[in-house]
Amino acid sequence: MNNSIQKLSNDYLFRAVLSLKNMDECRDFFEDLCTAQELKAISQRIIVAKMLSDKRVYSDIVKETSASTATISRVNRSLVYGNDSFRTVFPRLPRRWDVEMSETEFDDEDIQGE
Repeated sequence: MNNSIQKLSNDYLFRAVLSLKNMDECRDFFEDLCTAQELKAISQRIIVAKMLSDKRVYSDIVKETSASTATISRVNRSLVYGNDSFRTVFPRLPRRWDVEMSETEFDDEDIQGE
């Protein structure tokens, strides 16, 4: 796929994500779009990024997420040399990723990082 078509298809995907209205729509969309393994890999990476940004050590991250050290290193490179997207996203999310929250519990206070 050439670069201009790739950009358009990426933008179409991003617009699709931004059009989702709630957690159920988002969950359904990603379950339809991705294989179970792809979704597991994507979600594992954001958890690894959160743990790294919380200054957790590799050995703890491996133990808690089963991520490989290669995956942790790649995510760490994104944190250090990437577009700072995690610094944008994490303050908007609840501080804890390992607690199930209903949509009603995910309010503006959580988005602001308290």
